Amino acid sequence: MNGTNVLGEFLRARRALVRPQDAGIRGGGLRRVPGLRREEVAMLSGISADYYLRLEQGRDRNPSLQVLEALADVLNLDANATEHLIGLAQARPSQAHRAAPAAGRGRGAARRPETVPPDILQLLEAWPNNPAHVENKFTDVLASNALARALSPNHAPGSNIMRAVLLDESERELRRDWDELTEAGVAALRANVGPDVDDPRLVELVGKLSVRSERFRYLWGRHDVRPKQSRLLRLRHPKVGDFELHASKLGIVGSDGLILKVFQAAPGSRDAELLAILGSLTASGDADRDPAGPESRRAVEEQEQ
Repeated sequence: MNGTNVLGEFLRARRALVRPQDAGIRGGGLRRVPGLRREEVAMLSGISADYYLRLEQGRDRNPSLQVLEALADVLNLDANATEHLIGLAQARPSQAHRAAPAAGRGRGAARRPETVPPDILQLLEAWPNNPAHVENKFTDVLASNALARALSPNHAPGSNIMRAVLLDESERELRRDWDELTEAGVAALRANVGPDVDDPRLVELVGKLSVRSERFRYLWGRHDVRPKQSRLLRLRHPKVGDFELHASKLGIVGSDGLILKVFQAAPGSRDAELLAILGSLTASGDADRDPAGPESRRAVEEQEQ
């Protein structure tokens, strides 16, 4: 993933997912690779095969909106994926590489510490009966409350949710809907970063997960794009058993893509009872922990001065 031809990578990945019969192509003989051929995409989009080849190879990076919409139609892209495609075509090399050179040379390369606003930290602690945490667009956890950490130790500040869910066996046991969750999570990660695939934090995360997780390699290679959505989580906790929580994701205004994630059970339900039991089992050992951890807390204090 070098970010030099993000548009071409996306087009190749998405045409491989389109079955010829779904595009109205009959027969076609033996195929060495799945999906549509380049010339078929070109024909169905109303452009020349040579021009489409130049798009995939990164030799033409300025397709018109009309061409992009035609390609999106042929590739069966939904509204989110179409918007992502248009964004990739509009991105310039300076966008994709703005952070990478500095990171390599060490001249001011350090990412500015991401801090959670003090009022959000207070809000986390004001919800003792609802697990809640704050994460960035790379799913790094920046702050959490006691019940979130009781739900999973991987909700502690400094953890990365994506890495934990894909690599930590205890997380796989916790998530009864692991397959669906990982598919949605990887698609959301790609939606979050858009064309900025050379961000050093993303490069690091994708590199590590690609080496260690076959599931991630497959999902990342699909180039699915779906923004984070609220969803129902089906959990199997080692202390309280099976229950379900609704996860709501709320963007934090004025931050660089920070998300407040809150988990809640239906009032009066068995799920609510089990969540309360989980809180009571762990409150004495975790209640006094700082929701943002010592490093995040210092950064917030500096910001307030």
